[in-house]
Amino acid sequence: MELLEADAELVYTDAAGLPDALRGAEALLLWDYFSEAVRDAWPSAGSLRWIHVAAAGVDKLLFPELVGSDVVVTNARGIFDRAMAEFVLGSILAVAKDIHVSHDLQTARKWHRRETRLISAETALVVGTGAIGRETARLLRAAGMQVRGAGRTARSGDPDFGEIVASADLVAHVGWADHVVVAAPLTEQTRGLISKDVLAAMKPGSHLVNVGRGPIVDESALVSALRDGPVEAASLDVFEVEPLPAESPLWTMPGVAVSAHMSGDYEGWREALARQFIDNARRWLNGEPPLNIVDKRHGFVVAEEGTRP
Repeated sequence: MELLEADAELVYTDAAGLPDALRGAEALLLWDYFSEAVRDAWPSAGSLRWIHVAAAGVDKLLFPELVGSDVVVTNARGIFDRAMAEFVLGSILAVAKDIHVSHDLQTARKWHRRETRLISAETALVVGTGAIGRETARLLRAAGMQVRGAGRTARSGDPDFGEIVASADLVAHVGWADHVVVAAPLTEQTRGLISKDVLAAMKPGSHLVNVGRGPIVDESALVSALRDGPVEAASLDVFEVEPLPAESPLWTMPGVAVSAHMSGDYEGWREALARQFIDNARRWLNGEPPLNIVDKRHGFVVAEEGTRP
């Protein structure tokens, strides 16, 4: 951050000190992207014009007063796309190649040969057609999979997905997919999107991957779908409550892989986030529109560039 010290007065604070630090501030870097401190400090934000969130998801930030204000919000679009896409591909390969079962057999010192599946013969429905979903689709296609997307509106001829179905119609479409990948942001429209009905409509023996946000999936319904069918496996990086409570049945259910909200965390990701903010701050200080402006009504970036805060 010292790279910006010659161009702007920088103030560093924790959540407790945010109300005082915001007085007179024009821009805020929200490095702790899970923090809800901005809401509490909002009465001190009269001079604020721009908030940059060091994350792709901004659901923790978008409280009504901010959404209704003129403050511009930007996010870390582009930083995590490849890492999360690789995580999804790895999760699909782990299920298709029975890697988790092999690990269990190794732990038990059991030698058990068996056949595994080719992912080039399988299908994936990616729920979420933003930057992360698109990078995921490109990587899965490169591995030979058939891929479709699910987004706000249905359309065909998309360069990354081919066909995009409407998320509101998931019940009619999830049965096509061997793997259903959740890579959508958490919004009012996506909360609970992977519902009991959607899970019941999934293909027998199917696999759910969630790298979006936990509340997009009805977790109790998922537990039932894993126990009774039709879902056979789940690779879960995000949960309704994080850390995942020790009493959750997901920890020990057959076919379930649990990771600690880390699908985008690669070596050097913090440095990449800092570089992105420095570049965006220099644009803003030079009177240029910052990149990755979030549509606060929808909760995600809808254009690469926007207007000056």
